[in-house]
Amino acid sequence: MSSANIAIGTQVENVINQFPGFIQASLRNAWQELSAYYVGEACLEDIRWETLECPWSKDFIQSILDVWSRSDYVRESSLKYPEWLHEWSGSDSALFTSKLEGQYKRDLSSRCKAVNDEAELMSVLRVFRRYEMTRLMWRDLLSLVELEETLSDVSALADAAVEVALDVLYKQLCERYGTPFSRAKEGGAPIPQHMLVLAMGKHGAYELNVSSDIDLIFAYPESGETDHAKKPIENQLFFTRLGQRLINALDAMTSEGFVFRVDMRLRPYGDSGALAMNFASFEDYYHNQGREWERYAMIKARIVNADANPEASAALMDIISPFVYRKYADFTSVQALRDMKRMIMAEMHRKGGEQNIKLGDGGIREIEFIAQACQLIHGGRDERLQQQGLVSVYRTLQENEYLPSEWVDTLLLAYRLLRNLEHAIQGLADQQTQLIPESEESRQRIAWSMSYSDWPSLEAELNEHRSAVSQCFADFLHDPEEDGDQEEAGRAWLAAWLAEERSQLLQPMFQEAGYESPAQSVSDLEQLREHRLFTLMSPEARQRFETFLPLLLDEAAETNKPSLTLARMLGLVSSILGRSVYFVLLYENTGALKQLCRLCSESPWVSEHIAKSPVILDELLDARSLFHPPNREQLQDELRQQMLRIPEDDLETQMNCLRTFKQSHMLRVAASELGGHLPLMKVSDYLTWLAEVLLEESLAIAWHNLVVKHGVPSGLSSDEKGIAGEGFAAIGYGKLGGLELGYSSDLDMVFLYDADDYGVTSGPKSIDNQVFYMRLGQRIIHILSAQTTQGMLYESDMRLRPSGNSGMLVSSLAAFKKYQQNDAWTWEHQALVRARGIAGDPKLIENFNLVRRDILAAPRDEAELRAEVKAMREKMKAAAKAGSIKQGDGGLVDIEFITQFGVLNFAHQDSSLMDWTDNIRILEVLEKLDCFEGIDLSVLSASYRELRSGLHRNSLADEADKTTIADYAETCSKVTEIWQKVFVA
Repeated sequence: MSSANIAIGTQVENVINQFPGFIQASLRNAWQELSAYYVGEACLEDIRWETLECPWSKDFIQSILDVWSRSDYVRESSLKYPEWLHEWSGSDSALFTSKLEGQYKRDLSSRCKAVNDEAELMSVLRVFRRYEMTRLMWRDLLSLVELEETLSDVSALADAAVEVALDVLYKQLCERYGTPFSRAKEGGAPIPQHMLVLAMGKHGAYELNVSSDIDLIFAYPESGETDHAKKPIENQLFFTRLGQRLINALDAMTSEGFVFRVDMRLRPYGDSGALAMNFASFEDYYHNQGREWERYAMIKARIVNADANPEASAALMDIISPFVYRKYADFTSVQALRDMKRMIMAEMHRKGGEQNIKLGDGGIREIEFIAQACQLIHGGRDERLQQQGLVSVYRTLQENEYLPSEWVDTLLLAYRLLRNLEHAIQGLADQQTQLIPESEESRQRIAWSMSYSDWPSLEAELNEHRSAVSQCFADFLHDPEEDGDQEEAGRAWLAAWLAEERSQLLQPMFQEAGYESPAQSVSDLEQLREHRLFTLMSPEARQRFETFLPLLLDEAAETNKPSLTLARMLGLVSSILGRSVYFVLLYENTGALKQLCRLCSESPWVSEHIAKSPVILDELLDARSLFHPPNREQLQDELRQQMLRIPEDDLETQMNCLRTFKQSHMLRVAASELGGHLPLMKVSDYLTWLAEVLLEESLAIAWHNLVVKHGVPSGLSSDEKGIAGEGFAAIGYGKLGGLELGYSSDLDMVFLYDADDYGVTSGPKSIDNQVFYMRLGQRIIHILSAQTTQGMLYESDMRLRPSGNSGMLVSSLAAFKKYQQNDAWTWEHQALVRARGIAGDPKLIENFNLVRRDILAAPRDEAELRAEVKAMREKMKAAAKAGSIKQGDGGLVDIEFITQFGVLNFAHQDSSLMDWTDNIRILEVLEKLDCFEGIDLSVLSASYRELRSGLHRNSLADEADKTTIADYAETCSKVTEIWQKVFVA
């Protein structure tokens, strides 16, 4: 019978009419659909649906409609499996009964006894998860249990899914490959090996919410091999395959949904690390390479299957505990925590904050950070703090006066509200989100779910709690170095600004303060006042600006050119008029304002750069990091931390994160250069490292996106997700290849692949290997070059690929080699001098290097080579812009061409000429080998450094202050003289 033709009985209709009007229609529709099922169900006895009189108690009907009004997921599950409702209708049913410890595992194990294959296992897991999650949401949303029981139950459900699936899959793999054993030690027999699963984060702390993913790490005790009679395999491979199958069993989306989303990025080395690692390697990583943030992450680590493997679990925890908990809290730990706190604050600004109850201002993560930071600081000395649960940790901190008692009460009250709100948001549709929904109806449903009269009532209480959390977070681990002079900001400046006759008042004040162009400064301020966004500022925003302005005028007066500095600063100020929180950031951190004014006085590039992306103002908060940019390894580590916080399928947020990361670190490099902390060569090194790290991450993102859709190309790894970039390489040319990137450089690249052209990918939407790598290249370029709210990452120049713009975007290594051998022009071989592998498959990069060396080392006719290089140089000069330091006579390109000619002409005699891709080191080798007899190539090295330094300064300078090649006449004369000796004489 159609549900639309079924009337609703009076008993149910009366209950529905008690609900808010916005939800009544959907409740009626759902009840009619449920009724249609029972009308046609002859096997259920004692059901009087034909008379439209429901046999269930009024209380149970009320309970059904109550939970349906709060959760679409529960409603959909009830209609998908309506027999569950009949099962739960009794007052002593599973719906109204708490589970005993271990009950989830026992129930699931019982269901899995008859499982014969992986597909059947996946089906059983998903139905069990839906049954229990529907039950848990029902109990939670209707307040049948306390929050703590829900968190514990969801965590126990995750434990059961992991343990039972692991047991089933382990047995299946043992049947196929044999049982893994350790290697026999002297006097002892080999020991069977089992994989331990570390639960991280909320899972480890028994605090999973109803739609959490689970962060896992896999480890096994010892290396060895399986006992298969014919084809034993290494333990590493066995446990990697076991881990892959476990992830797939839990994470894969099927017609029945998923069990838990699995995130493995917290494992050693992240996505590039082994999926499963033995204890020795595990210990080596954490004791020698573990970062402070990894200590922080490991606080909540818990072994899921510890009961089944007590000895191995104890050994693993003996590795983790001394890494996490130190015997004393040294300054490094405290300062590292301050740095993490700054990162959290910066991310909060970047993500808009208010709508995200986890990552935003006064959100869950701030409450978690305070507790976990205290554990890191004090847990080594006080073992009572060595526990995972947040609430119990806070009570211990309160009882032992590590934190003010009122702080703990405030934070825990807020935590309970935020976690309940999180459940209400996620319970709507079983989605992993902490964002307050935008629609008015969803907000009203959430308020209804949490027993508030309306959304504004809930929002008011929420804002009060978040404000209190934010204040505690701001005061926690306060860095005394951040305290600026809190003198009352110049009342005279503000009084003049607010006066009707401000122009007459401000001009003499500017003159007295030492401004070099008082009239111009007055005019600049008037232009700001007339800015459209200034006229639209709210009273609160205008008050913030008026607190900021006097401080700005005082700080600008301290620079060498106050009027010029003010003009540049006001350009930046106009870009943040609509985001007054940045005024607060600057007037509450006068050190940051001082740094900003100094940098803007040195270079217009700084103010323009920040104006394009004001979120990077946070970088000014810490002078230590501002003037000491990280090395390549630190860049990788910092970017990894930031990317771990973003869901792997959220491409837009990932792309914006990459862009903000680049902009932040470019500001650090510029600040270091302007402050005299970095010489030219180091500036280029840092900018090149930054590009390399961002390109590697772009490749990893693109790879993941394609593998999820199409699977892994055939003939590569046994891993179902593959190793990011396997069979693919991004080759850097030009400044990228030569480690000479500048502030505005694009990326010259060639993409290569090495895989079976006739193979296909492993996924359900299979495509040819060649098409996969073509799309991979396209996706990387999109990630790099697409315009987002944070701008473009890098412009990509692919014209150096075989056959230029008319060639394939991604070439096979074989095709690349053939082209270079048979069809490439001399100028393309010149470009190959500066080419090197940047990102991708190390083996492919190694093979590319062999091809590069073969091409460069090929013997050439010297006269013919000289003529071709010279002709290309003349062609470039004809198209060059007048005054170009790069292209003019005696400029940078002359030096580069001499260098490239030297490599192509002499590499067949000495292979060391092919070891480097940067001009300075190549020149040093040419000089050492005396390739150009009688010519002092050190002159070219010195000239190259000087001219490149000029280009860098031009990048940061005003147009009027930029130099041309005419400003380097003496240097260029020396270069031209050497050019004549090499190419003319």
